[in-house]
Amino acid sequence: MRSKRFRFHPEARQDFREAIRWYRSRSPNVAVEFRAAVSDVIRRIVKAAERWPKYSHGTRRFVLHRFPFSIIYLDDPDVLSIVAVAHSKRKPGYWKARL
Repeated sequence: MRSKRFRFHPEARQDFREAIRWYRSRSPNVAVEFRAAVSDVIRRIVKAAERWPKYSHGTRRFVLHRFPFSIIYLDDPDVLSIVAVAHSKRKPGYWKARL
């Protein structure tokens, strides 16, 4: 079975880049670990997107364990859309305007 294609919403990509920059300013090693963790999660999601629970407004959510972030995505038939790389302490639902 082939993995589904995925794409980042432009603002989700920005979420991800800002988080990497923040971690890099504190520890380059942790920044690398964060990037690897998110990449691993995305690989897992594209293989079995329906595995993670339904969330809000038709999205699904994968909660990272080591880092205070969730990957919020839409599982469309043709492509998996990463809507947000959302920090758990940020204003809830800030990403909903991206849908």
